Amino acid sequence: MIPSVKGTRDLLPPETRVWNRVEAAAREVFALYGFDEIRTPVLESTELFVRSVGEATDIVHKEMYTFTDRGDRSVTLRPENTAGVARAYVEHSLAQAGRPWKLYYIGPQFRYERPQKGRYREFRQIGAEVLGPADAATDAEVLVMLFDFLGRLGFTGLSASLNSVGTEEERPEFIQALRAWFSSKVDLLDADDRRRLEENPLRVLDSKNPRLAEWLADPSLPRMVDHLSRQSSDHHTELLRLLDAARIPYRMDPLLVRGLDYYTRTVFEVTASGLGAQNALLGGGRYDRLVSDLGGPKTPGIGFAIGEDRLVDVLPEAFRESALKSAGSVGVIPVGGPDVAEAFELAAELRREGLAATLFSGIRSIGNALKVAEKSGLRFAVLVGANETARGVVLVKDLATRSQEEVPRGDLVAALRPRL
Repeated sequence: MIPSVKGTRDLLPPETRVWNRVEAAAREVFALYGFDEIRTPVLESTELFVRSVGEATDIVHKEMYTFTDRGDRSVTLRPENTAGVARAYVEHSLAQAGRPWKLYYIGPQFRYERPQKGRYREFRQIGAEVLGPADAATDAEVLVMLFDFLGRLGFTGLSASLNSVGTEEERPEFIQALRAWFSSKVDLLDADDRRRLEENPLRVLDSKNPRLAEWLADPSLPRMVDHLSRQSSDHHTELLRLLDAARIPYRMDPLLVRGLDYYTRTVFEVTASGLGAQNALLGGGRYDRLVSDLGGPKTPGIGFAIGEDRLVDVLPEAFRESALKSAGSVGVIPVGGPDVAEAFELAAELRREGLAATLFSGIRSIGNALKVAEKSGLRFAVLVGANETARGVVLVKDLATRSQEEVPRGDLVAALRPRL
């Protein structure tokens, strides 16, 4: 046996039904807000992530799958997708369209980190990006869309954690204040935090070092919102006003900086109740200089990414149960060998009428076929036998209630459709 590579996994039926339902909900909701799908390559130039994500980040420093191809080029399996979307925007001159671009993606990403529950080296993300508008209304609409999507999946107690990390021009004063504040606490920093303090002090605010937790809660810790320009402060205030108007719950979190260097101004996470200490479902923010850093025109942007693996793991049970029962609602079971042709034709008729039908042939007994149908999440089984065919009827068995009834063949669709 050759096992799967460590940190990767196979997604098998019926669990893939749940993934498909989540992704279908994302596509439906995002389309309501005017988003179109973009599909970028899994393999990108390493330089793309060094320039966009930031050489000082843990992603670039420790986690990327990078190798030299046969053309002696350094390439990387994408660790995140915003940089790829920005690269595509520049490469295909999308700015020339003279309109905002609302784009979403669904697909795999790769990071070399320690596998654990809900975290894999090959993982999947659902994300969206808006390129063009710089206004706070765009930030607010992205959050409203996220609440709509997560609400459709059944999550409750949703809340946004917000911060503003300012602009590249505004941060030097804040960074200087941070370095001065941490100067008396260097002994608390581990090797990674010392490197972050030297290369990008904002990363220290995102530290997972437990020895720092108490100090990071100190009210004397400098806050970026106290170092914003008038324009950035007005942007932040307008965002909060729009979220209030939309009844989107939020709280301010001065430690929220996200893990990537390209963020400017608004950064956010969305949490849900009932998930314990790890209650964050996603994160994102604004990146108004990323496109220009990659050689394109100055183009504001904002986006988010949802870790789909964890999202599926913590889905509300009602949504999961509904998704597991959604594929192939009717099983068609021939009673005997000679009945297969009749069952084959009946399954085709049901599909032509828009009803999902699974033909169960080659199974040694009706009892086993019914068990397989029930385990597959089907609601009804239609038994086709010579006796029923001769009388122009079929036997319909409700797999949930165990009840059964004879239904005229010509009335089968009308009898099933209201109950599916």
